[in-house]
Amino acid sequence: MDAAATITDIADFLPADFANARPATPERIVERQRYRTIWISDVHLGTRGCNAEMLIDFLDHVDSETMYLVGDMIDGWQLKKRFYWPDTHNDVVLRLLKRAKRGTRMVYIPGNHDEVFRQFSGLDFGGVSIRRKAIHETADGRRLLILHGDEFDAVTMAHRWIAHVGDAAYTALMALNRWLNVWRRRLKMPYWSLSKHAKAKVKNAVAFISHFEDVVAHAAGSRGVDGVVCGHIHTAEIREIAGIHYYNDGDWVEGCTALVEHFDGRMELLHWADVMARRDAPVAIAA
Repeated sequence: MDAAATITDIADFLPADFANARPATPERIVERQRYRTIWISDVHLGTRGCNAEMLIDFLDHVDSETMYLVGDMIDGWQLKKRFYWPDTHNDVVLRLLKRAKRGTRMVYIPGNHDEVFRQFSGLDFGGVSIRRKAIHETADGRRLLILHGDEFDAVTMAHRWIAHVGDAAYTALMALNRWLNVWRRRLKMPYWSLSKHAKAKVKNAVAFISHFEDVVAHAAGSRGVDGVVCGHIHTAEIREIAGIHYYNDGDWVEGCTALVEHFDGRMELLHWADVMARRDAPVAIAA
């Protein structure tokens, strides 16, 4: 299936008018926490591993002036193999487009799994600007390079077949992770990522992540910016590398995280499973 066919399949499946379509899960009427900027990436809509319900909860509880979608929002690799698109995935798209319609500046930077949309870089659709990369200026004056990050992954760039084999193994691990969390929910236990835990324990994975972060930070420094925001490796992080601020907003498959900028320029990672656990915890009543 070529890129045009992938786009056609998605367009045929989704509502013709996202902005006016009614979501299967109505938006919650709650007071939203406002931020200056929000970054999310690696949602992988079109896969069973996508935590769409948790992302919907996130979108219903936060708002911002600007929002960056930092790649792999839709998983074209998996959609080519088997088309999977439940109502919750529609609901995510509808919420994002509604956010753009009501005035949020929305910038979409496609990644390697949704690279078919890179051909539309420079165009705007439904209030969403599609860009190959972007520069963001924080409230305190720092310039941040925004990109997905796959261009710094040697496996993805030089050995695509290895990347696809790894993707298949990762999909199998995520299926196990999904069933594990089904049982955790039944036992009233919070979400826990098996794949995230495994990745943290495997020495080679840790070395790959560290090398990736160093390479991305060096590339950002060579471009004369103060920092970089990326996704791709599904590992949320805030750290300083050789004077460059490195930010990774994580993913909505394993960690369910977002990067946010407060109105004073302060940056923070939100681990949404933890936010939900605190919010839903029973309130102790004093005797």
